[in-house]
Amino acid sequence: MEIKTQRLKHCDLLSVMGKVDSYTAPDLSKAIEAVTKEGRYKIVLDVSKLEYMSSAGFRALLVGQKVCKRYNRGEVVLAAVPTRIMEALDLTGFTTLFKIFADVTLAVGNI
Repeated sequence: MEIKTQRLKHCDLLSVMGKVDSYTAPDLSKAIEAVTKEGRYKIVLDVSKLEYMSSAGFRALLVGQKVCKRYNRGEVVLAAVPTRIMEALDLTGFTTLFKIFADVTLAVGNI
């Protein structure tokens, strides 16, 4: 898994590529935590190049969302979600917990 972080004017863009499993999920958690420790709570996750996400990855997303939404400071939104990942999000009920956008531009513009 590879994560690229880009600081934008109103939010942070994290591009996640590869596979997020129990081995790499802590890296995703650390990347989200690094942004929130800087006092930035509006995060767009570009998952267009994500191949797989395990339950550990979903947990990392959920923890990040809870931190960002605390005291209405911001949120984590998902952009360009591949079909297989979207199906997993549907099965786990996560589609109600996250705003999901078709592409990164829409996500950044609506956060």
